[in-house]
This record gives sequence, structure tokens and C-alpha cells, in this order.
Amino acid sequence: MDFTTIGFYQILVFVHIMLFVLWLGADVGVFMLGQHFRKRDKYDLPQRLVLLQLLVNLDMVPRSAWALMVPLTLTMLDAGGWWDLPGWALVAAWAIGGFWLWLVWDAHRHDQTERAVRDRKIESYLTYALTAFYLGLGLVSLIQGAPLMPVWLATKALMFGLIFAAAIMIDVAFKPVGPQLGKLIAEGSSDETEIPLLHTMNRTRIWVWIVYLLLVVTAFLGNTKPY
Repeated sequence: MDFTTIGFYQILVFVHIMLFVLWLGADVGVFMLGQHFRKRDKYDLPQRLVLLQLLVNLDMVPRSAWALMVPLTLTMLDAGGWWDLPGWALVAAWAIGGFWLWLVWDAHRHDQTERAVRDRKIESYLTYALTAFYLGLGLVSLIQGAPLMPVWLATKALMFGLIFAAAIMIDVAFKPVGPQLGKLIAEGSSDETEIPLLHTMNRTRIWVWIVYLLLVVTAFLGNTKPY
């Protein structure tokens, strides 16, 4: 193979695919750990807490992939000739992606502290802004035929925005888990401590499945380019 024929855009596509695999694959692992955490008839509480810690650590993989997807997708659009972006926009995209990645890991390292609360609050504002950006980019492109064409690409941008929105809803739905888990640890396993936690996890799973569906549809559009 003549590696000199491999272009920058092809490398970006490869990295894009790898990030997708890490995002979806690791997230399925997170989902499975969550499923086992729910089985109080099979595992005792200390075992379930170990599973939960593994879940939190593994969740850093899809969260990291998500942050890196933002600058990577914009760089791919420019390198592939789909959208002529100025250099400053690409630099800004990578700065935002790098800052987001730092927030994710800094909050993880300082979990259960005021610093982590601050990081996650900033991250939430950032994800809201990026959700609006991708939804707006997709909708404007579909309506006006610019800046993204063809239609499958504009639709993919819109789908990415919907993935952002659904992922935000995962965090919103999962938010009561902290106090509920604290009560479970303090008071032990019982219907009173387990059932509310189970209901919260069930609500969260709905949004997880939505993210999976949107990711698969987005990948299908990117690979088949149907219209």
C-alpha cells in the first residue's frame, strides 16, 4: 500500500469512525453495568456499588468521544470541501472541544466537590449552546440549501443536534440518582430506598435508547449518503 496516497480527509474519517465506535461501544458497556446494578436479588449492595463505580469510570469514554466529535466534525466539513470554514473558526472549535474535554475529566477527578459542581454547570451551558448550534445549522441548511449541502449532510447535522438534546435529557433524568443513592447507602437496601432509584433509572433508559437510535441513524446517513 502506498501510504502517501492517504489524504488528510481520509485520516479524519478514520478518526471519526473510531470515535463513533468508542462512543457507542463504551456506552453499551455503561448500559449493561447499569442493568446489573439494578439486580438487587443477584448482587449484594457492596457488589452493586463496585458495578456503579465501574459504570462511572467507563462513562468517561463516551463523554470524551462526544467532546472530541465537535471539533472533528467541523474539521471534516472543511477538509472534505463541504463547508469552507475560516481558520479562526477551526481553531475556536478545537479550543472549545479541548475545554469541554478538560471540564469532563476535571469534574471526574474532583467528584463530589464544589469544583466538580462548577465544572458540570459550565459544561451544561456549553452543551446547550452546541445543541442550539447544530440544530440551527441543520435546520437552516435544510430550509435554505446552505451552508451544508447535500440534504443528507444537513440532516446529519440536525441529527447531531438531536443527539445533544437527548444526551442532555439523560443527565436531567439521572440527576435524582445522587440523593437516592446516598439514601440507599445510608439506610440499606429496601423497597423504600430501591424503588425510587429504579424508577429514576428506568426514566433515564428511555433517553439512552433514543441516543442509540439517533447515533445509528446518523451513522447510516454518513455512510450511505442516500439523498
